[in-house]
Amino acid sequence: MDRPLPGSAYEALEAFLGRWAGTTQWEATPWGPARTAASELVFARAAAGLAVTHSYRHTDADGTRSEGHGVFTMDPDRPDLLWYHVNSMGLPPEPPARASWQHGTLTVERRSDRGTARHTFRVDGGVLTHSAGLRLGAAADFTPFMATACRRVAEDAPIPV
Repeated sequence: MDRPLPGSAYEALEAFLGRWAGTTQWEATPWGPARTAASELVFARAAAGLAVTHSYRHTDADGTRSEGHGVFTMDPDRPDLLWYHVNSMGLPPEPPARASWQHGTLTVERRSDRGTARHTFRVDGGVLTHSAGLRLGAAADFTPFMATACRRVAEDAPIPV
């Protein structure tokens, strides 16, 4: 198949496809200090365009790396996207999380018994931004804890270290 099916994840996320490199800034939280890391994100077409894979790698100044992988697919009954996410922390896989697509911003909310993490992705002016906020317990608002800004790079560009 040379072109995606109508309503496919590929069609919806076409602006994200490719390899991106930049930096991620974490705010200080009870789980760790503020820090900056080199970042690489890759969005790739999969399953004949019915899915888009998402991989990321953060490399801290001391060489510590964290990685994650996810898959976006269209829900055939709704125009929302599903995001299945697995990270490198060794935890069991989480159930799929619904994502919404509004005005060029992909928003994913992952809920647990502790609270909700909200991730937003957007491409604007050649910059891919990924930000995340956390709402714990009965809190009314999300507290930002991470922001990534990346630019598209060639597929064979060196991986950030």
